[in-house]
Amino acid sequence: MIAIVKYNAGNIRSVQNAVSRLGFESRITDDPAELMSAEKVIFPGVGEAGSAMAYLRKSGLDRIIPEIKVPVLGICLGLQLLCRHSEESDTECLGVFDADVKLFPPVDKIPHMGWNDFITVKGKLFKNVSKDDNVYYVHSYYAEISSQTTATCEYIVPFSAAMNRNNFHATQFHPEKSALVGETILRNFLQL
Repeated sequence: MIAIVKYNAGNIRSVQNAVSRLGFESRITDDPAELMSAEKVIFPGVGEAGSAMAYLRKSGLDRIIPEIKVPVLGICLGLQLLCRHSEESDTECLGVFDADVKLFPPVDKIPHMGWNDFITVKGKLFKNVSKDDNVYYVHSYYAEISSQTTATCEYIVPFSAAMNRNNFHATQFHPEKSALVGETILRNFLQL
């Protein structure tokens, strides 16, 4: 079973629909036992870091998620919450990735919204994906580039488009909204 983490963030149904289109069954859950026994876990999200982390702490998921041993895919806010700290509401996050999340400098339109290609791509999520491929972003905050960065993009500043540490993978962009390229990335994750 593929578990999709249920918490105080939006876009969960879009992710479930994308998984279903690829022929996989999933369940939206915040049950720790289901998350720990799943074959794969997707940690999506559209929302605000402070309130999302407050929900995770209240439900105990802040202790469960970093302990998951199967492949995990964070998406958008999910990537940011897997980092150490977010400038959004001065939020301590889960600390899976050794990076901080910062607000884009206000020298262009924020949020970064729309299609963008990569500067670099590497790793298992990007099999059959080129750095010239475009994916869809909606975000005002970004994870800085670190040793765990597997794809980079640039909007105002270079940032982590994707990250990986052990079984934890994450994308700042939305694979579920990124047409065939997004389907390829999501399928690559589901077939890990």
